[in-house]
Amino acid sequence: MGNPHVLVVPYPAQGHVIPIMELSQSLLKHGIRITFVNTEHNHKRIMAAKEDDGTGGDQVVLVSIPDGPKFQDNMNRMEQHIEQVYRFMPEKVKELIEQINASDSDKITCVVADNLLGWAMEIAAEKGIKRAAFSAAAATLLVLSSSIPKLIDQGIIDNDGIPTKKQMFQLTPAIPAMNTAHFGWTCVGNEKVQKLLFGNIVRNNISMKLTDWVLCNSSYSLEPAAFDTDPKIRPVGPLLASNRFGDTTGNFWPEDSTCLKWLDQQQSQSVMYVAFGSTTSFDQTQFQELAMGLELCNRPFLWVVRPDAYPAGYQDRVGANGLIVSWAPQQKVLEHQSVACFVSHCGWNSTMEGVSNGIPFLCWPYFADQFHNKSYLCDVWKVGLVFNRDEKGIITRDEIKAKVEQLLENYKYKANALNLKEKVMNSIKGGESYCNFMNFVDWVKS
Repeated sequence: MGNPHVLVVPYPAQGHVIPIMELSQSLLKHGIRITFVNTEHNHKRIMAAKEDDGTGGDQVVLVSIPDGPKFQDNMNRMEQHIEQVYRFMPEKVKELIEQINASDSDKITCVVADNLLGWAMEIAAEKGIKRAAFSAAAATLLVLSSSIPKLIDQGIIDNDGIPTKKQMFQLTPAIPAMNTAHFGWTCVGNEKVQKLLFGNIVRNNISMKLTDWVLCNSSYSLEPAAFDTDPKIRPVGPLLASNRFGDTTGNFWPEDSTCLKWLDQQQSQSVMYVAFGSTTSFDQTQFQELAMGLELCNRPFLWVVRPDAYPAGYQDRVGANGLIVSWAPQQKVLEHQSVACFVSHCGWNSTMEGVSNGIPFLCWPYFADQFHNKSYLCDVWKVGLVFNRDEKGIITRDEIKAKVEQLLENYKYKANALNLKEKVMNSIKGGESYCNFMNFVDWVKS
């Protein structure tokens, strides 16, 4: 048998590409060859954002597959995306495996794919190739997906995944309560797309039974009840570039590293870091309130936002007190001693990165699992506070100022964050996440 050669297939979205790329880089350090598959559009973005060419024997090899057919103009964007991911990508990934195995001495020996791409497990099983699923989200979300039959039996959702009513419920007594309005497949605002998404999740549940491993970018110390509920899910996180003394790879946008020099000039634990991921969007009223709220706090802040979006004259008014960049090297920012707190949408990658650096959170969840991650941050780990909305649904400038002061003037949040950081880092320095990862490496090589 030749050297192990892993084909890595991410879900084609920024928040999914970065952590599975981190897993790939970690496997590479153990002498495992990696071929990483992106759609053509995402491949071009990553290559444009990279400083090197991403090829060579000691690096992850980046390859692309076509994006898919042109869709009708009147077709919902999310519907187009689903068509691409679940109808077109499988055929192209299968062709790629066949092409590599026909011509290459190092044939594909294992497929590692995002857990949302159950079809990749089906292809690997059909070809007799080892297979592992990877979750870029919390283990709790995997438990939610596998609990769908139970939720239908209990009358919480119908057979199409639509909640029978808006309510709070618990998967188990030890997992924080969830709101049925925040299911990932119910947040899209389109019933047809909702049914398509839910149908694919149900199919994925069947495909997941074909996996040899289910890896999760989490730590047992963060959500023990979820891992106890489904022992097949193995924590291997947090997966961070700093843990292998490298740089984050897989970005869709070039990072503006000048902000690190600006952070060097700020006092220790003084800066509010404000970043809402790659998909969050605000209406103009909310955006103005956020901008004015940051100004009102009268503290230094680093804000990741499109430069054409903030109010006229805003940059001049905040002057040296605030720095605005279009995309930041987030892991390096959160490691920086001058950062005091993280104003975040609570995406799982951001949650892992903040927790791993002992940073308290100000939570502004926007979509789906971000609300559940907020529950962990605020109610379970007690390392953050959530912004409350007014009667019009707006988070006001005064609310922003009040919560910033409440978080930063009470040291218990920082103390809890540092305690949680110690637990999480222990898991990757010889603890459960480290052991799971090394066992996985041995299995890939066997």
